Amino acid sequence: MDENIFLENNTPEMVEYTEDNIRHLNDMEHIRTRPGMYIGKLGDGSQNDDGIYVLLKEVIDNSIDEFKMNAGKRIEIDVTDNKSVTVRDYGRGIPQGKLIEAVSMLNTGGKYDSKAFKKSVGLNGVGLKAVNATSSHFEARSYREGVVRIVTFEKGILVSDSTEKSNDENGTYISFTPDPELFAGYEFRAPFIETMLRNYTYLNTGLTILYNGKRILSRNGLADLLTDNMTSEGLYPIIHLKGEDIEIAITHAEQYGEEYYSFVNGQHTPQGGTHQSAFKELVAATIHDFFTAKNFEYSDIRNGIVAAIAVNVEEPVFESQTKVKLGSLYMSPGGVSVKKFIGDFIKVELDNFLHKNPDISEEMLRKITASEKERKELSGLAKQAREKAKKVNLHNRKLRDCRIHLNDPKGDRQEESCIFITEGDSASGSITKSRDTNTQAVFSLRGKPLNTYGLSRAVVYQNEEFNLLQAALNIEDGLEGLRYNKVIVATDADVDGMHIRLLMITFFLQFFPELIKKGHVYILQTPLFRVRNKRKAQRGKKNAEGSDKQKGDFETIYCYSDEERIRAIEKLSPNPEITRFKGLGEISPDEFRNFIGEDIRLERVTMHKDDKVDDLLCYYMGKNSMERQNFIIDNLVVEEDKTNEE
Repeated sequence: MDENIFLENNTPEMVEYTEDNIRHLNDMEHIRTRPGMYIGKLGDGSQNDDGIYVLLKEVIDNSIDEFKMNAGKRIEIDVTDNKSVTVRDYGRGIPQGKLIEAVSMLNTGGKYDSKAFKKSVGLNGVGLKAVNATSSHFEARSYREGVVRIVTFEKGILVSDSTEKSNDENGTYISFTPDPELFAGYEFRAPFIETMLRNYTYLNTGLTILYNGKRILSRNGLADLLTDNMTSEGLYPIIHLKGEDIEIAITHAEQYGEEYYSFVNGQHTPQGGTHQSAFKELVAATIHDFFTAKNFEYSDIRNGIVAAIAVNVEEPVFESQTKVKLGSLYMSPGGVSVKKFIGDFIKVELDNFLHKNPDISEEMLRKITASEKERKELSGLAKQAREKAKKVNLHNRKLRDCRIHLNDPKGDRQEESCIFITEGDSASGSITKSRDTNTQAVFSLRGKPLNTYGLSRAVVYQNEEFNLLQAALNIEDGLEGLRYNKVIVATDADVDGMHIRLLMITFFLQFFPELIKKGHVYILQTPLFRVRNKRKAQRGKKNAEGSDKQKGDFETIYCYSDEERIRAIEKLSPNPEITRFKGLGEISPDEFRNFIGEDIRLERVTMHKDDKVDDLLCYYMGKNSMERQNFIIDNLVVEEDKTNEE
């Protein structure tokens, strides 16, 4: 073929560019057109960082700011049918003459005036506007001095405005229903909301939040946060120190790794930032200097630490509108640096505390000494393991990486990255051929991994599978280097697959618990059945069970449970074709693409204090094989009895 003809045929057609292509969007239109700029991802509410929770947070932040200004100690939050939300505070109420502007015009708000809101979370005049624009229904009421002004909007468009007398207390009422056109199939999940609300109360002692009538409050601030979130017992009483614009809580637990919680102006910053980095460094430095004769390494001091810090910063700068990471270098414009402020407090207060509480400092010393001993015992082994990982052709033999690390060296798109941990060549082959090579990586296990319960960290370096996985994730020295935002365990939907899943979760719980606590570990949900019927082909249609993925002339429904299978059979009868997927390798790459793309179903692995993780691991993964066998036999008998009764 003539090269010139080839180039000519592949040259994009030039599109006419005229004045008609230049558009102006008003504030509400812009938010609806580009919602990601304002609230991050959209989502359906199945993940705690989905957009509907950002909307709720934006509303609550304003009420929290009122509390911080000593105006209103109670916030009432109600969620109806997991779809609509109302938030009522008892602060000063939005000035009524500017109510419409405050909820519908960008760059409009009271927080540009630092006298009214000196240390606020939201300073950019965006929050309520984003909620308004992305809601199918939005209502704002301002109660002030016996008068209430009520404005309602639909998709950001004003539909009513009224003012009347009222006997209600001063404050603000916001009601919103996220627009299902933007948040397809969304649903608010109570556990995510409760976690958010508890974080607010930890940082605002004296504040009471009523969530669907349930009272949430904290009397001991960050000490309560650690107590409520620790899954291992603290080795000594929590060190809880407070100063002007700073509060810290510290303890150690019998676990690996480091666990931090950080906040700015009452806002949880799960990705840390300048305050958390300074805190980690300066806590280690202060403890190092206290035990100066020992000359401990910082990694030994921090191993097993569980800690939290909260600071109040004037006019904070966050790295995104969702405010998950602090970027401020200074406590206030032209003021002292964040690092110096935190350092001055910790060096004095923590050092004094350790001197005054020798029982606690001795227990801390025991933990640090034990960590140092283990590190030294593992140092030679770890060095050999790292060298082995380098020599193994990791990217070809075990890991099929994604391109995001090459194309995005600054990490701006790291939230999109994920890695599938699979078992066997057939499963990894299907995922590898179906994945998005830009953001999805695949790590292939060889057979069932080792049960690591009760083993020391030496196994991470001695076992080739775990050594190479640790290297692939880049988590040997903590989560700061984690290369993938989501670590997805992808196994067959059978007994062996479940066993592999449990073995992998046990490994993470044993040696990298923060990976689970920070919400990075997921289980891939793949369909159990495919139900299709050639006679009723309806291309491109949607149904309650999921997407109708087409192959040939078939209408196809993928089912993730027996209940979905029964509904699909009823829908596609008569004579539907039913396929049971026994393993990932049985699903063709073309079909697999449906399950790891936009419609991917993931179940986040969570861990809470009430889970009694140590007891669960001991029972299900320990050496008590006979006890577990008897449990299985007893429960099988019970099920058989039920069947006979029926």
